Amino acid sequence: MIKQGATLVTEAADIVNAVQPIMERPLMHPAGEPDSEPFESDPQGHDRDQITNLLGPAPISIDDLVRMSGASPAIVRTVLLELELAGRLERHGGGLVSLL
Repeated sequence: MIKQGATLVTEAADIVNAVQPIMERPLMHPAGEPDSEPFESDPQGHDRDQITNLLGPAPISIDDLVRMSGASPAIVRTVLLELELAGRLERHGGGLVSLL
């Protein structure tokens, strides 16, 4: 893999050094302008309700939840994490989730 361009990592500092140039760049819009709007990852009440209503006892793909809810992947994953921390979500293999 090193021949293919992989970076040898022996400690956490190696990872920090590798990603530091990426982290210092501002987020850019496709037009090349810096992103002035904050990234919306805090779900609103209607987001929580909509995503929870799409869930049931049958496993559903997280990708399908994003598509059906119209919410961003970050919001869907945040709601799923909240449900999991509350003990109401079960994770299945293959990126599937269901309500308990």
